[in-house]
Amino acid sequence: MAFGKFDSDSQDEVLSEINMIPLIDVMLVLLIVFIITVPVIRHAVQLELPQAATQPSQERPQTIRLAIDAQGQYHWNEAAISDEELQTRLTAAAAQQPQPELHLSGDKAVRYERVAQAMAAAQRAGLGKIGFLTRP
Repeated sequence: MAFGKFDSDSQDEVLSEINMIPLIDVMLVLLIVFIITVPVIRHAVQLELPQAATQPSQERPQTIRLAIDAQGQYHWNEAAISDEELQTRLTAAAAQQPQPELHLSGDKAVRYERVAQAMAAAQRAGLGKIGFLTRP
């Protein structure tokens, strides 16, 4: 460290010079690190990616809302239907491609038997997607 001179003439004076050797060593190490890492960072792998053919997206099927009121009456998309008509409409809906989703909602005062009958009719018809609508 540069705290003084080796001369015998000096009066043991402290020098205010900065020793540059450690700073130069650090800078050289950083330079070597950057020289090594920059080619690695800029290196890119050349790939031939497959080309995708654009196809029209499949249309989502229309959802069917089946509601059951407090008296046990079925409502197909807000229109009242009978039990026999429910089975024929469910069979027709199951034959569509892609199959529509059945959204089932029931009044809180309806008997569970009517909800179970609607689910069984949907299963007999072959509908695979049944969802239940609730209110928070």
